[in-house]
Formats: sequence, structure tokens, C-alpha cells
Amino acid sequence: MKILYRDQLEETRPRMAGGEGECTLHHILPAELAAGAGRLFAINTLAPGSSIGYHEHRGEFEVYYILEGVARVTDDGEEYDLAAGDMMLCADGHGHAIANRSDAPMRFLALILNVRDPA
Repeated sequence: MKILYRDQLEETRPRMAGGEGECTLHHILPAELAAGAGRLFAINTLAPGSSIGYHEHRGEFEVYYILEGVARVTDDGEEYDLAAGDMMLCADGHGHAIANRSDAPMRFLALILNVRDPA
């Protein structure tokens, strides 16, 4: 199966998870095609001064992989910066936030997968 770039859904969400500004999500794989493995596989863009607010994950985990720009991440209360090529993992039962404090758009890959019982 192929999904051409022009056919991938793009949406803009204001104040995502209570954050500031807006986040544009470019959905690479729709959740309904993920075979129950997860709910998000997208390239997110945060405009300067924008953020995704602090939120927790239950029954799932999320990975951020920074594509360009510098991100200010809050990870269970600890703050640090990530640059292109860096990643962070928010495990099941933990919380995080991400912000763009630069003057240029910041792009990152976001992947949310479900926690599964080992078989």
C-alpha cells in the first residue's frame, strides 16, 4: 500500500493539550491503518512561541524525534533542550510537554504506540 504525500491529512490544532499558539500535524499513517498498534504517526510543526501543553500518557507511550530546530521539553518535571537528531521517550504513566522558543518553526516526528501485554 502506498499513501502519497498529497493524500496525507494535515491539520492545525490551536492550543494543543493546553499549550500556546498552534501545532500543525502532518499525519504519515492514519490511526485506522495502524492495526491497533497506536494512534499517531505524524510530523508536527510548532510555530515560534508555540507549544504542546503538559499531558500524561496512559496505556500508551510517545516518542519525539526532532527533525529541525530546537525544542524545550518538559519530561516528568525536568526541562531540557533537544536539537535535530535528538529524541525523547515519554513512557506509559508519565507526562511531558514540548515548546518552540526559537524564532523559526520547529519540526519533530511524533509516534504514539499502545502498550501491549507480552504474549
